[in-house]
Amino acid sequence: MPAAIRPVALAGIAQLRTCRDHPDADWVYLCPPALLAPGERTGRYRRGADTLLTAADGRSWISAEDLATAVLDELEAPGPERLITVVHAD
Repeated sequence: MPAAIRPVALAGIAQLRTCRDHPDADWVYLCPPALLAPGERTGRYRRGADTLLTAADGRSWISAEDLATAVLDELEAPGPERLITVVHAD
């Protein structure tokens, strides 16, 4: 892992541990894909649980716009998992 992103990764781990330390609380934790970048809102994404997902081209990425859509979809219709991830879907 590049040293420049290590603090962000460690902070994410600490956040997830904090959530898991409160099993009776109502929480969901979104793990973003490896690459999150501004782009186009396509409305096409694939949702998973606790495994890093990749798109058909092998990359783990999503546009910020589609990530926002995925967050709103999760708020409106929550899935059964507390730990989720999303990735662009072709």
